[in-house]
Amino acid sequence: MTSSYNIPELPLKMELETKEILKQLSNASRALAELKGVAKTIPNENILLNTLVLQEAKDSSEIENIVTTQDDLYKTDSEIDDIKKTVEKAAAKEVLRYRQAMHVGFDLIRKNKLLTNAVIKQIQQELEENRAGFRALPGTQLKNGKDEVVYTPPQTKEEIEQCMTNLEKFININDPDFCDLDPLIKLAIIHHQFESIHPFYDGNGRTGRIISVLYLVTNDLLDLPILYLSRYITHNKGDYYALIQHIRDNEGNNQEDWQKWIMFMLKGIEQTAKETVILIQNIKILMDEYKIKIRDKFGTKYSHELLNNLFNHPYTKIEYIERDLQVSRFTAAKYLDDIVDLGLLSKIKIGKTNYYMNDRLAELFINQADLYK
Repeated sequence: MTSSYNIPELPLKMELETKEILKQLSNASRALAELKGVAKTIPNENILLNTLVLQEAKDSSEIENIVTTQDDLYKTDSEIDDIKKTVEKAAAKEVLRYRQAMHVGFDLIRKNKLLTNAVIKQIQQELEENRAGFRALPGTQLKNGKDEVVYTPPQTKEEIEQCMTNLEKFININDPDFCDLDPLIKLAIIHHQFESIHPFYDGNGRTGRIISVLYLVTNDLLDLPILYLSRYITHNKGDYYALIQHIRDNEGNNQEDWQKWIMFMLKGIEQTAKETVILIQNIKILMDEYKIKIRDKFGTKYSHELLNNLFNHPYTKIEYIERDLQVSRFTAAKYLDDIVDLGLLSKIKIGKTNYYMNDRLAELFINQADLYK
């Protein structure tokens, strides 16, 4: 087992578009197109950004052994400060930083569709809450569970910056004379290259997964960064790391290694796109059901802002309704209590504050593994 690997310059000098890959590419592209379309059925994009990206954040952080429960995650997201601080809540805050980093990255790339090194540094900064930037000191090594060194990434600042400059060019130049690969094949290569460069002291894995989702947006394959790729990686962690390492062990010269890696990623894109389509469809069904019941109850007092508030996250409270609907505290409390009476929310009191939980929305995420079986 080798621990060194000479980072290849991109684009790779080998044929990657086999018949098998092109067939899987078609499947992945079709699934992504369906996801892009179904996402538009949710009129308020913040609902998907707040809920789906939070799930992506949870799954991506779990790969790095930052594990939290859905309940701790939602409570922390809703700023329930009366709960005793625990390891789980600390993990939940880590996950929420991931979501914040995703939002920051999305805001930076959605206008000019450029995923530059400056943007990548900003994403990592949000994740780790430091301004260290690319590694400048040697000593970084990747180890397995037996504390054995399995890979040594580039060690010098100059080499890291050179590799990242080449990667930045590969990400953003869409000239077929430079590289005529399909964006989804490029995505697989970009992900492997970034993980191998390992440019930061901390947060490389999570930063790399955010880059992957944002790359889909920069290429207009998605309008929002809502692909659940981290869930697929978590469920196939052994294959994920083995395929990455096989390429390194063979110095990146084995064409079959690259093709197996690309197939793995394309299958992941197809599978997670299909899963996310199902989840969004279930959210839409639930929103329509709530809309009918609330509109019947409230009549002319019904507003889209009220419905959106109940689906922005599984927990809400009186202050959120006051803010979003521009109503008095008394009116906001009455609205929420009326919705509780309809059986659409449950009311819990923590400390001196009442929280209103959309249990059925939470269940969509908590039980999503069963939904996809």
